Amino acid sequence: MSRHVIVRSTRRIPSGVAAGLAEAGASAVHEADGRRGALGPGITPIQDGARIAGSAVTVSCHPGDNLMIHAAVEQVRPGDVVVVTTTSPSTDGMLGDLLATSLRARGAAGVVVDAGVRDVAGLRAMGFPVWSRAISTQGTVKASPGSVNVPVVVGGQVIRPGDAVVADDDGVVVVPHERAAAVLEAARERVANEESKRERLAAGELGLDMYRLRPLLERLGVTWVDAS
Repeated sequence: MSRHVIVRSTRRIPSGVAAGLAEAGASAVHEADGRRGALGPGITPIQDGARIAGSAVTVSCHPGDNLMIHAAVEQVRPGDVVVVTTTSPSTDGMLGDLLATSLRARGAAGVVVDAGVRDVAGLRAMGFPVWSRAISTQGTVKASPGSVNVPVVVGGQVIRPGDAVVADDDGVVVVPHERAAAVLEAARERVANEESKRERLAAGELGLDMYRLRPLLERLGVTWVDAS
């Protein structure tokens, strides 16, 4: 097999699972999955309030070359999240509003780019959800081979085609395809539990008491003293 491939993958999480993960949010999903799957710092949203989850369509590109993102558009199905990385570190603007327009036409929920993006004003005006490592005026060429729908590493996490990608203002989390449904149930339980705690805290209860932290502070040698 060629070392550069475009895999026609049909591996997807159910749309209901994707919707549930998006509703739960990246932080709750991360906690529910045993604090796993968070992409490392630096990959942030270009707009506020975006909240998505979907199946990963992965793209491996040569730095400074977005040819394979164009090739990936054909493989996108409604609700997918396109995850782009480069074979060596890059901050070049791999995606702009024209490519985003093409991806939206295929139904992409959004894009995660472990490199740069540009045309940010246009992307924001479109309301197209994008998370990136950088914003850059530097453009790209379309000349070098790469791969689509192969395992990639982004932010220290391995992302495979069809894995669940959850992204919002807090960042991006990946959940392996086979765990997505179970993690959703755990995330829903966590969200419900947090709502109960939120009500107690809003009523004035202290976290020290709700979490039973006073004994811990004592064991750690923390003492209370009155100011003279």
